[in-house]
Amino acid sequence: MARYHGIIGYGESVEEPADSGIWIDEITEVSYAGDVVRDIKSKEPGESVSDTLKVNNAISIVADRYAIEHYHEIRYIEWEGRRWTITSVEVRHPRLIINLGEVYNGPTPVTPPDP
Repeated sequence: MARYHGIIGYGESVEEPADSGIWIDEITEVSYAGDVVRDIKSKEPGESVSDTLKVNNAISIVADRYAIEHYHEIRYIEWEGRRWTITSVEVRHPRLIINLGEVYNGPTPVTPPDP
């Protein structure tokens, strides 16, 4: 079984600006360690010019209190140099089993510019 060490992105929906009716995901990234328990990749023909790369991987992390309380807010997980969408999360104390899907193209944390 391969080891995993990487970032998980959590998204909290916030109204931006206040009372505008526009909601965005404010992303928080947290580092975790665990195991890759399933490693399957596939390409699916799509309606676009290129095929869609999908994975059917499962990563088991040792969950801290934050992960257990906010697992429903997980938006992506970094693995093999890319961010991947989450198709499901299974809670098995003290672990979370996270199933990956397609490449993630959503919001990421905003890093302030260097002075």
